[in-house]
Amino acid sequence: MIGLARCECLLYETHSLKEKRAVLLSILRKAVNNHNLSASETDYQDTWQHTELAFVSVGTSKVQVERNLARALSLIDFRTDIERINTVYEWF
Repeated sequence: MIGLARCECLLYETHSLKEKRAVLLSILRKAVNNHNLSASETDYQDTWQHTELAFVSVGTSKVQVERNLARALSLIDFRTDIERINTVYEWF
C-alpha cells in the first residue's frame, strides 16, 4: 500500500524565501529521518508565505501507512509558524 498526503500550507512569520526554507527543511528532515517516509516541497517554491508539501509512505497495510502520514502531518500541526489549510490523500 502506498499513501500520499499533499498539504497546502501558509507560513505567517516568514519574510523571505530563506526563512521559509529554514522552516520547511526542519519539517521535511524530521519527517524523513524519524518517520520513515519521503517528503518534499511540491509547489509554490517562489512564494515565501505559501507552500505545498507532499509526504509518501509505503507499507504492508493501509493502517500502517495512515499512521505514518498522520505523524508527518502532526509535525506541521504542532508548529505555530505554519498552518495546514488543505490536505488531499491518495492511495495506490
